[in-house]
Amino acid sequence: MQISKFVKRAMGLMVLILGAAATPAWAANVQPVDFTNVAFAPVSGATSIPIGDVGFCQRNPNECRPNTQVVDDVHLTPKNWQQLLDVNSYYNTAIVPETDMALYHVEEFWTYPHGFGDCEDIALAKQRKLVEEGWPASALLMTVVKESDGEGHAVLMVRTDRGDMILDNQDSTIRDWRNSPYHFLKRQSQSDPGAWIAITDTRPNVIVAGTGGQVVTSAAR
Repeated sequence: MQISKFVKRAMGLMVLILGAAATPAWAANVQPVDFTNVAFAPVSGATSIPIGDVGFCQRNPNECRPNTQVVDDVHLTPKNWQQLLDVNSYYNTAIVPETDMALYHVEEFWTYPHGFGDCEDIALAKQRKLVEEGWPASALLMTVVKESDGEGHAVLMVRTDRGDMILDNQDSTIRDWRNSPYHFLKRQSQSDPGAWIAITDTRPNVIVAGTGGQVVTSAAR
């Protein structure tokens, strides 16, 4: 009888250990987050899909299927914050900015870059890399913004318990969306990357500056 009880307890402990090991680090000890907080970009409902993303999803249907597991936000730790810094820095340096017109002879062509690419290509590369490193796809959202000169631009929005963080190929610093110098227009849906959600950005107009405070005027954004 005593042996039987010991075995049962040992088996129960093993289940708990295996269960904890199977739980991804980003999901551990996450407290409910108030998404009405100003650290999160407010949204207002479904909107149009960027034409470049329409083509991307047609060529890469597996990348645009609804997410089977939706994680609302990622709990930031020193480790995964460093992952964001490393990925942002690497792709901002490794990919040479070039326009879709120069590369593909069309105005908009979203794709994973191979040494060259523009803003959305670099954001897609960051998104894919972070998914490979264990981040939930539902927290990594392609986002379309407008610069002060009216030009469109794409960044990667990362939803964390500290707010919506922006990975931008024009800025080596990762900022929350409120401190990013753009007017935010729309982002991918967290439940379905093939659908897009409008962002309600009511902040005053901002000035667009690139890394080191230099004004960015390059067409390869």
